[in-house]
Parts: sequence; C-alpha cells; structure tokens
Amino acid sequence: RRKLRSDVAAAFPTLSTEQVAELVPNKEELNVIKIHSHKGEAITVYMNHRNPVLFEAEKVLYPTVYTLWVYPDLLPAFATWPPVLQKLAGGADLMLPGVVVPPSGLPQVQRGTLCAVTLLGNRAPVAVGVATMSTEEMLAAGMKGKGFAVLHTHLDHLWEYGDKSSPPTLAPLVTDSAAMESAGDEEELQGKEPGSCSPEPEQHVDIRDLSLKDRDTCAELLGMEEPHENRAAEPAEDASTENQQEAEDSRTPQEQMDALFNQCFFHALKCKVKKSDLPLLTSTFLGSHMVSCCPAGKQLDIKKSSYKKFSKFLQCMQHQGILQVKELSKGVESIVDVDWKHPDIKAFAVPEGISSASAAQDSRSEDREQVYHAPEIIPLYGVSTKMIPLFQESGHRKGSILSSSEVRNIIINYVKSNELVDETNKNFVKVNAILCDCLLDKSEQDEISHLKWDELLSRCLERLQPLHQVTFSGQEPVVRKGNIEPIDISIAQRSSNKKVTIIKNLELYGLDPQCVANTLQQKVQASATISPAPGTKDRVQVQIQGNQIHHLAKMLLEEYQLPRKYIQGLEKAPKLGRKK
Repeated sequence: RRKLRSDVAAAFPTLSTEQVAELVPNKEELNVIKIHSHKGEAITVYMNHRNPVLFEAEKVLYPTVYTLWVYPDLLPAFATWPPVLQKLAGGADLMLPGVVVPPSGLPQVQRGTLCAVTLLGNRAPVAVGVATMSTEEMLAAGMKGKGFAVLHTHLDHLWEYGDKSSPPTLAPLVTDSAAMESAGDEEELQGKEPGSCSPEPEQHVDIRDLSLKDRDTCAELLGMEEPHENRAAEPAEDASTENQQEAEDSRTPQEQMDALFNQCFFHALKCKVKKSDLPLLTSTFLGSHMVSCCPAGKQLDIKKSSYKKFSKFLQCMQHQGILQVKELSKGVESIVDVDWKHPDIKAFAVPEGISSASAAQDSRSEDREQVYHAPEIIPLYGVSTKMIPLFQESGHRKGSILSSSEVRNIIINYVKSNELVDETNKNFVKVNAILCDCLLDKSEQDEISHLKWDELLSRCLERLQPLHQVTFSGQEPVVRKGNIEPIDISIAQRSSNKKVTIIKNLELYGLDPQCVANTLQQKVQASATISPAPGTKDRVQVQIQGNQIHHLAKMLLEEYQLPRKYIQGLEKAPKLGRKK
C-alpha cells in the first residue's frame, strides 16, 4: 500500500499528500481485482468504498471517472458533445471533429499525455484517454483525425464495477471575458439541438460540422432538421439544401457508412420488427430487415464503418439502452428485447421515398426469404499434438489452423523434400519414421512400408483436429471447433397416431426458427410451434403437424440455397402417391 501511494504521487504530482492518503487510505479496506476493459485489455483495478478509484494497465496507473469526479482538475480536459459519450462507451476513440474548441483555446498537451474528456457545459470528466498528438499538431491538422485513444469511460464495464452513479454537475470555470464569451457560445450552440426551430441554414451547417461524429449516434438530429428546412422560405430552402450537401460531402466515407447503418437500424426497428419476432437472430436482423431498409443505390458494408463488426455496432446500441442482445447458442447472437419507447426510435423519421410501415409489414415474409443468404461454410483443420512432427518443418505448431488444400500442399512438399516418392511406382509414398508415428496405428507400424497418395492424405486429415469456419453475409468469419452439426429433420409420432416433423439446428445456419415456422405454416396450412430443443442449451426446435419433409426440402434446398450435405433426414419424406 505504501508503494501504491508513492506510485500515485509520482503519477499525479498535482495531488497533495492528504489527497493521496484519501485515495489510498491506510486503514480502510482497499480491494484489488483483475478485469477486462471495454476494449478487452486485462487490467488491475483498485477499489475503495466499493468504487474503482484507479486502474493499472501495462504498469501505468490511470484514474477512473469516480476519482476524476472528486478531483476534476487532475488531468487536462477536452470537451465534446454529449451524444459522443455513447460512442466512446461502445469502445470508440475520440476523433478531433468531435472536440469543441473554446475561444480561450485548447489545453496545451504533448503526444502521450493522459487527458480527461468532459461534456459541453459540465466540468465532470466522463472519459480518460491518451492524446495521440500534441495540441499544436491537432490545430495544424485542422482538427481532423484521431485525437485521443480512449481507455475508460462513464457507462463502460469498469464503471459498472462501482455504484453506477452519474457524473456530478460541475459548472465550467469562468475566469476571464473570453471564457464568458465561450459559455455564451455554448448556450447558443445548445439552442440548436433538435427541437429548436431556426430558419438560418448556416446554423444547421455549424452544428453538423461541429458534431459530425455525434450525428452517427443521434438519428433524431437528422430526422428533425428536415421539417425546419421545409418550412423555411424558398431561397433559404435552396441554400440549406446546398449547405446540407456540402456537409454530407465533407464527411469521410467511414462517417457516411456509420450514418447509413444508424438510419437502416432505426428504420428496421420502427417499421420491420415486431415484439412477436423476438428473439431475432442478429444475422436475420441485418440480412432481412436492415438491408431491405437501405436506400436505392447504397449498400451496407460493416467493414467500411468505424465498427468493423456488426456485433460491435449492436453492442453500442445496447449501451444506449435501445435493445438487448444475448448469445442464445454458442457463437450465435440474438436480439431478445427492444425498447420501442426509446427516444431515438420515437424521434426517427422514415426517409421520404421509402415505402410506409404498413407496406413494409405486408412484404416482411417475402423480404426474409429473398434476402436470406446461406452462410459460407469451410472445413478447417487444427494441428494436433501427435501431428506436430509432420507440420513443424513447414513452420506450423500445435493449434495452427489450415484448410484442406493447405494440408495437401504441406504433405506433398514434405514428401518431395524428403524424397519419399517410390522410385518404381510414383503412386506410392515410402513411410519414414515421422509418417509412421503420425499416421499409422501401432498394429500397422511393422506391416505398412508404403501408402498411396490418397490414403496418405485421408489419414492425415483424419488425425488433425476438425474445425469449421462459418461466414454469414455482412459479418466477420467465425471459426468453431468440430464439424458443423447438420440441420436435423426427424418424424415423431404423437397421440392418436399423428405424425409431426421436427427441425433442429436452424440457428447454426443463420435461420430464424420463428421465421421458418411461420413460412412453413403458411405453405402447408398446418400448426407450427417453437419449443426448447432437448439435450441442448438455449437452442430451439420447430415442430409442425404432419410429414412435411417435401415442403421443407424445397424451402431449404431451393429457396434458401443450402447445400444438401448440411441437411440430415430428407430421406424420411413420404413416398409420392401414398397417403400419409
């Protein structure tokens, strides 16, 4: 504890001895825990009075927001707009277009300086980050690019370890006339929020330019500005349109993609998804609902956004309290709850030219079937302990992941480099000591001296660890252990000798079981239900009356374009011409 106090005093020289003693008390309980930050980094956290007060990453001490609320002037502070906090809490760094430059100027910092981030109008810090460039470099860059690598924020996982209190309201320091003007400017800028009605197009341009990053998280800002522009006089409307176009053009492609994802997200929740659709696979939500809300001539591409992964985008929305996402089965996430009363959903205005909500609801089932894309499934192989001697020559080690073609090339190169091809018959390979240990059973080691090429390769694949890679449309590839389970179709007999068709494992292929049940029910005019799948954790099965394998096969093979090898039980279809 004495060493910790000396480290704190060295890291934060502005703290007095009494303040250091308050932060790291002598007699009171001080707990030390290890957790992962919102960026996945392993950190050591020091807890005092049930709140995290300090955290240590890579042997460097940092204050938490709880500490900065007690000592708000501990670090140089940079202000940003309130909506930016939602982005920061989701794991984003602070970009310079989101930093508010007061008339008195920015604090003077060097690259690597630890800084606090505050919200406009409140001195209480909401984030801790490291400056990626000096103040001079920020201004020279025209306040563009990444300004701060954010380490911790209000609302993130570290904050949740405390009492989850909100930042106190601390008035900005007003020391001179320039600062007074700054406060006046801030009030004027805050008056330009959605809900104010100013006909001057220049004001709209100012707020857009100053908060390009914010617009990505505040869909209502866009939705509310259009009516003001439409109510303006014709000359003002023309000027506003031109200025709006300039603001659109000034955004980077990444910012434009972020805005497009936000628009399609809110549009889909407002017009496409019902409470009865939940739980809804995230892949179905993206591929069926959001894609159908995308304006003509534009295409959603998560890799071109700042999120890079759709799961991170949904995590950001979850931090805002809009929806809740859970992993109902291993590696497959679903939306389990949506807050349709959330202000962002209520404030969102559906863009003109896109069909109304009722028309979208009518075509929902058709959209789902048309938009679904079968996942790309690639069998992979992991190097097992027994096979290390055979693969280490090519630079691979235990756990290395390879495709079947890579395995084939490695084996061929190994055989050729060790001159193991039989001179008399090139269809055979001589078995040396390493091949013998890796590929032959003990009973075979004294009997087999040669193997055919195809047998050599098949034995090799059999002894590697089976893996598979699944890639859903618009998402990052996911590698899972073992072979993928096929969609399992079976026939069961219920009371009164009635038959039912049971379908399992639809979630593994990005299919929404509820959607499949609804579609089948409409096609065959029979009752369909969803129930928990026995022997599995958080996975469901579809049950429909009668032997419906013919209809199911047509839907899975022809409409959803799933390969036959991933469907098990099609042979149980009733024979044509016989009544079942």
